[in-house]
Amino acid sequence: MFENETEVVESLLATDEEFRDMYQRHQNLKSQVRDADLGVLPLDQLTVERMKKEKLMLKDKMAVKLKQAQA
Repeated sequence: MFENETEVVESLLATDEEFRDMYQRHQNLKSQVRDADLGVLPLDQLTVERMKKEKLMLKDKMAVKLKQAQA
């Protein structure tokens, strides 16, 4: 995620608490969704779909913050 903007992401992680919280939540969701898809984490499909939607929403919000930081 945001591989081409590593420096800006690292700067935001160090200085922006909201971005850091969103990033950590996104990473947690990413891990849980992967585990659910692999069958390691037993979750129903509706829960997994909600998690995926939240993950995408967080990514969109982080992208906005990233653009603002680059401006």
